[in-house]
Amino acid sequence: MRSRASCVPEQVSLDWTPPGLIAGVDEAGRGPLAGPVFAAAVILDELQPIPGLADSKVLTAAKRARLFDEIRAKALCCCIAQASTEEIDRINILQATMLAMQRAVTGLRLKPALVRVDGNRLPVLQVPAEAIVKGDATVQAISAASILAKVARDLFCEQMHQSHPQYGFATHKGYGTREHLAALKAHGASPWHRRSFAPVREVCVTVRIGADPA
Repeated sequence: MRSRASCVPEQVSLDWTPPGLIAGVDEAGRGPLAGPVFAAAVILDELQPIPGLADSKVLTAAKRARLFDEIRAKALCCCIAQASTEEIDRINILQATMLAMQRAVTGLRLKPALVRVDGNRLPVLQVPAEAIVKGDATVQAISAASILAKVARDLFCEQMHQSHPQYGFATHKGYGTREHLAALKAHGASPWHRRSFAPVREVCVTVRIGADPA
């Protein structure tokens, strides 16, 4: 039986780039209190450059939306994946993020020769991979992935808002804003809330303690 350590990919910088296609990978939604965590993988087409690619966090919502459509139209291939709220609570947010990234890469129509991932950790993959801190600002394929993941998650938050408008998901996108925390205390946790996250867990405990005995 393999040890747990043997399943953790090495964090190394590659001194060379293997010939072939390169995929960029990034995630969106690690910090919010509700909803899935999303990840995207993108292989760009060098013959169809996309001006304006950048870290999704520095772009306006309108520019992200425009680039979202352009990336999907011009990239050689891309895949958006997610790990559910239930998976986040079961295996923790870090492992769920790695799972979403793994799903995004394996969902690509074309197999990359190298995967570049934003951050300092790598999911377990069947192809060579490199972790790049702040890669979403310096590697165009990762920038593209960050935009796809961010826009896809924001769209999902709008769906959460439609089913549970009392929480304001369309506005705060699940992050722990003052308004969100107030709604959480007023209404309790929705099916979308991550019960393994402290603010949600505390509300759930309070509700159980304050419940009338059967």
